[in-house]
Amino acid sequence: MHGLGTIINTLAVAVGGLVGMHLKSGISEKMQKTLMQACGVATIFIGAGGTLSRMFVSNGDGTFGTQGTLMMILSMVIGGLIGEWLDVEAGMEYLGERLKKAVKAEKDNGFVDGFVNVSLIICVGAMAIVGAIQDGISGDYSMLTAKAILDMIIVMVFASTYGVGAVFSALAILVYQGSITLLAMLFGSIASDSLIWALAYVGSALIFCVGINIAFGKKFRVGNLLPALVIAGVLQVICDLTGYVLP
Repeated sequence: MHGLGTIINTLAVAVGGLVGMHLKSGISEKMQKTLMQACGVATIFIGAGGTLSRMFVSNGDGTFGTQGTLMMILSMVIGGLIGEWLDVEAGMEYLGERLKKAVKAEKDNGFVDGFVNVSLIICVGAMAIVGAIQDGISGDYSMLTAKAILDMIIVMVFASTYGVGAVFSALAILVYQGSITLLAMLFGSIASDSLIWALAYVGSALIFCVGINIAFGKKFRVGNLLPALVIAGVLQVICDLTGYVLP
């Protein structure tokens, strides 16, 4: 069944968030701060590992080279300009504020940060993109099922510090992964391995930026960098059609 992976993932995130909220009442403010820093550091290494594993390649003689550097630069710069023009981050924060009012959590100062940061962590990673495409093309939801378990743990920890805002990241998963799965069902034939590689490459870099924000306070407007994913996809499609390889 196409889309089952996203449904499983959404339910896992919701369950993890609810469990984390239950734990929140028993965790001191000092412990919450330490957990937040720990989550930030872990997210940094997840993003860095995903990016570097795609950037560095073996030359076959014991040395290593790099690939996709120009792809990264162009995607981030052009995507960032578009994101700032559209102010995507403000839109995400506005949605977070609307959800906050809808659930009558106006006094929860961490609601919006929880919704935005956790949504970015579980949405823009490689597994979300590749898994949703596999689900759409072949109905194989095994990767999204594995991701669901990881996300449940991640959201549980973040919900124990951010609170209910983290729980609503389940909505982001439902819309984001569901949309990718639907597009893969309709246009799966053009989803080449190189296209998936480009999306996962840039997505991992964005995960790294989210980790920096969580560990050290907001340093990057990651929401406004999200169009970089679209630019990476467009550039890779152009490369596939022309045979040109971006260095």
